[in-house]
Amino acid sequence: MPSRLTVTKTYKLYIGGDFPRSESGRSLPVHDLDERVVAHIAHASRKDLRNAVVAARKAVPGWMARTGYNRGQIIYRMAEMLEGKADEFITALMLPGTHTKREARAEVEATVDRLVAFAGWTDKFSQVLGCHNPVAGPYYNFTVPEATGLVAAVAPDEPGLLALVSLIAPPLAAGNAIVAVSGNHHPIAASILGEVLATSDLPAGVVNILTGNRAELLPWISEHRDIDAVHAADLPDDEALTLRRGMSENIKRVRVREVGEDGWFDADLCTSPWWIEPFIEMKTIWHPAAT
Repeated sequence: MPSRLTVTKTYKLYIGGDFPRSESGRSLPVHDLDERVVAHIAHASRKDLRNAVVAARKAVPGWMARTGYNRGQIIYRMAEMLEGKADEFITALMLPGTHTKREARAEVEATVDRLVAFAGWTDKFSQVLGCHNPVAGPYYNFTVPEATGLVAAVAPDEPGLLALVSLIAPPLAAGNAIVAVSGNHHPIAASILGEVLATSDLPAGVVNILTGNRAELLPWISEHRDIDAVHAADLPDDEALTLRRGMSENIKRVRVREVGEDGWFDADLCTSPWWIEPFIEMKTIWHPAAT
């Protein structure tokens, strides 16, 4: 009996709540440890980035207008759906040989916990980062945080899933829309995350995920004038410099963290409200005091 031909899966981008192929038609093969092609991933282009930005910008007003409590419910639902795909994520993380099964499971569990943590911050960070300012006169003066708008999240190669979610979750909790670029080592895990988002009550366009060659997309992220901020970490020096150069041209806020591969598992470090702070604007309000 002839052997059956293996049908390899082609993972798509996640843009505007849909799963399109790259507009360029490009894809990249994914190999296992034996150098066999086990899947293909979409190779995002400059046009795909532009499409993701358009989708995210359209989603900003609705996501920002939701109550913190409701955003927390949706992010918690993301954690539930991610946990339901735990075995699929573990397999994806093990594929390039960078993880044992135990290490992959630990990363998936930490990722679920990270989402739960920021789901809890959605209706609390305002009290921590905002304030009631004392003034001389019959007025109340409040400083309250408001989402910046559209944030590009640029993930390092390791840890492929935990770092990506840790860069998305803080600005998302504050009410920002996200265009996320995966690291190069674990694009399948990033693609599966898109499937999680599509089934987690998250409105279309609030989070968009691009895979492919990270370095190829960074100049366009840096120069794009409709991206308000960048959240990145543990990038090579030349890639971090590319992102920072955009600050001088279009005044976007760029935060490139140095966390370290082990630091991502430090909950005290990575779930602080100060991870939210770079992606909010502080609005000061004056109100007459009752006499």
